[in-house]
Amino acid sequence: MSGPADEGAALRFGTKPVGDVTVFYREAGPPDAPVLLLLHGFPTAGHMFRDLIPLLADRYRVIAPDLAGFGNTVAPPRASFDYSFDALAKVTEGFVEAMGLTRYALYVFDYGAPTGFRLAMAHPERVTAIISQNGNAYMEGFSAEWGPWEAYWRDPSPDNREACRASLTDEAIRFQYQHGAPEGRVSPDGMTLDMAYMRRAEAQEIQLDLILSYRTNVALYPDFQAYFRKHQPPLLAVWGRNDAFFIPPGAKAYARDLPKAEIHLIDAGHFALETHPAEIACRIRDFLERNGV
Repeated sequence: MSGPADEGAALRFGTKPVGDVTVFYREAGPPDAPVLLLLHGFPTAGHMFRDLIPLLADRYRVIAPDLAGFGNTVAPPRASFDYSFDALAKVTEGFVEAMGLTRYALYVFDYGAPTGFRLAMAHPERVTAIISQNGNAYMEGFSAEWGPWEAYWRDPSPDNREACRASLTDEAIRFQYQHGAPEGRVSPDGMTLDMAYMRRAEAQEIQLDLILSYRTNVALYPDFQAYFRKHQPPLLAVWGRNDAFFIPPGAKAYARDLPKAEIHLIDAGHFALETHPAEIACRIRDFLERNGV
């Protein structure tokens, strides 16, 4: 039986205009609770946090926006919008300000990491802690799977762009979800929705633009690391150790700049929340409580 005590944890949905973009977001938790900002990755959206949010919303105000070009966020066509990571961060920063968020912990995954780290560098005073779940900031974190993307970064030719299109197929999305995950534990729901998103008008071209823009994230790694060294944010790295793309050395590398970083490798793949939301939620709660968040 539910009652008034449960209402704060109920999932809510909304939008915020940020320039020409209408950002869609999911939110749960008491309005006056400490904020946890969840930033998703490729090729998914805020729905990847559907199992995690209820596990944290009793204590935290948990907010998960869809990045520009993803999910239910409405952004202009490619002809009138720059689909780059600088633009994703700018829109996300506008969303944070539209929501009136002045202090928050960051949960960053995959594309959410370079987006969130740009926010952290711009406003270090806002960041109370960072949880990186397979969110990379070190060259050691790249696996050999990045070959076609790296070739496109070095030479953005039409042929190299086409070679990256293989990353956008149903088979590639299914591999991202299932590789390294415990047998029979991955629901088809998330991957099926992501496959549908990839079939929308301009979706593949937008994603190819962002694949090229990813090289700007790598160029910023020294700046991200300098931010870590200077500001020493509490950091929890909780990674699926079987990730085919961001490998465990990327998680361990955080300790080089953040000696107090807490690093946990779990028996999961890239989309660790698909199979281990309860374990990750437990580690987050313990980590944030011990760090006064």
